[in-house]
Amino acid sequence: MPLRSLRFLACLLLLLLPGSPAIRAGSLDEAPVVSFDQPGLTADQLGVIVNDDDPNSVAVGAYYEKKRGIPGSNMIHVRFSPSQPNLPQKEFARVKRIVDRATPAGVQAYALTWTQPYRVDCMSITAAFAFGFDQAYCATGCQMTRASPYFNSQSALPYNSFRIRPTMSLASYSLEETRKLIDRGVESDGKNPEGSAYLVSTSDKNRNVRSVNYEKTRSLMRRIIPTEIGNADFIQDKRDVMFYFTGLANVSHLQDNTYLPGAMADHLTSAGGDLLGSGQMSILKWIEAGATGSYGAVAEPCNFLQKFPMPPIAMAHYLQGETLIEAYWKSVAMPGQGIFVGEPLARPFSGFTSTYGNDELRVEMRVIPPGIYSVQHATSMVGPYREVGKIQVGWGARELKLKGLQPGYARFVRLTAKTQDKASEIE
Repeated sequence: MPLRSLRFLACLLLLLLPGSPAIRAGSLDEAPVVSFDQPGLTADQLGVIVNDDDPNSVAVGAYYEKKRGIPGSNMIHVRFSPSQPNLPQKEFARVKRIVDRATPAGVQAYALTWTQPYRVDCMSITAAFAFGFDQAYCATGCQMTRASPYFNSQSALPYNSFRIRPTMSLASYSLEETRKLIDRGVESDGKNPEGSAYLVSTSDKNRNVRSVNYEKTRSLMRRIIPTEIGNADFIQDKRDVMFYFTGLANVSHLQDNTYLPGAMADHLTSAGGDLLGSGQMSILKWIEAGATGSYGAVAEPCNFLQKFPMPPIAMAHYLQGETLIEAYWKSVAMPGQGIFVGEPLARPFSGFTSTYGNDELRVEMRVIPPGIYSVQHATSMVGPYREVGKIQVGWGARELKLKGLQPGYARFVRLTAKTQDKASEIE
């Protein structure tokens, strides 16, 4: 790919968290100070919805606000009965109007602070808050539903891009378990754990439909994270579980494994999102076992792949630095009947290591977020920054060795479809 100035190719790619100071690669006389546009929602972009008629919801909201530093203006309070699994559509419409009016303009996603209710008639409650109640996201029998425009997108601002706010429920069997869930999410941030992915192919033909893509997933991830395909109905005594995807009505030996902070785990079945039901295993069992996020259906979805998380997409977005809520939501094409449970802002895969010497900068990270980047340079930290070229990064890049560094400051901004063809001067 051509750059209008090849010398700035040498500046490419140090990964920087939003809000972090610029990272120096060598002294200013030796190499530029560089920053990198990495995805990932932040606390000020998350609205937290609290049901003041539910003491546990109030306690969870207060704990989460403190642990994540949620701005007070993003704490949204409503009232409704917490005693039933279903929040009727008419009552939901009243609650949603209050939430819409109270939501600050910059909020891109929501966290719910209760376990019950977990559906709004035929929709999951997380889908209802994201899209608004809409029968198009429901189905009677084995039918497709309306698709999510957020599916596998590169958008970092879902509300700005699509007018939806992805939603995740901080749900568990008890207040103590929810606090542990929050703690795991916070603990996971930036740890870049050396975990593994487990894709389990089961004996349940109807629920094992995701296994058709397991080999492709392992091939895609082979340089990024150890990925094991299991041919039993469960894994056992694994001490490094980062991802666990399977398909069964009930999964045994969950507690025999160790789930790393930030871990995703779910089982494709008809009623995993019936959180307090007894017919099939609830996804809350994953949370109880130590997972940080899970997904399940609240109404009969049939076994359409589009209605469940697609492992390679969930893993790819998570591994390139996106938060749990972003990666999980982007992995489900038709999420109207499914509930997302977990700590939304968990972000294990971020940051980088770098070394500089002999006129060479070596940068390593888990996955460089793919896309087209504007390469911008300035002689002062405050600018003005001028675009000196563009470069495209494909999926799977983990390391760059760069020579010929120049003094000054450089930054790399991932472009959207609307801006990727525009050269710009940033003051």
